[in-house]
Amino acid sequence: MSDSSAAITLQRCTEQHVEGLTALYNDPRVARQVLQMPYQSPEIWRKRLSLDNERMLFLVALHQGEVIGSCSLEQYARIRRAHCGGIGMGVAPAWQGKGVGSRLLEAVLDVADNWMGLQRVELTVYTDNHPALALYKRFGFTVEGQLIDYAMRDGELIDVYSMARLRRQPG
Repeated sequence: MSDSSAAITLQRCTEQHVEGLTALYNDPRVARQVLQMPYQSPEIWRKRLSLDNERMLFLVALHQGEVIGSCSLEQYARIRRAHCGGIGMGVAPAWQGKGVGSRLLEAVLDVADNWMGLQRVELTVYTDNHPALALYKRFGFTVEGQLIDYAMRDGELIDVYSMARLRRQPG
């Protein structure tokens, strides 16, 4: 582990992280790779964090107190989909490729597997986001399909891959 990745800590996202989270997702290089709208206010993030939802885990990665990444995992509320959850993640450009995404993903998947008992974890990722695709594949996610014209980015409709990681029960 490098010195910089050793200095990274993970915490549950709270009110104290709202300004850093807002700055992270308002960075145009981050905003273009996720489904968040640009120029969001801190109040939007406060509202998201104010939801008392036991089915939601929202972590931030910190370096010297600065939010450098985040990852959320939400177990689906519908009874017949309660064995599933979805992930959303963003990492500051200066920290991409330095283990932040791996640390966040490892932590939320541990909770998914060992605390929530999820059998299926899902995500979408832009088809041209090759570093994210490589990360997800390293953690056992596979492409299940391509969704055409899924989201608007930079003035055009962009495709995503629908990916999932399955843990099957014996038998």
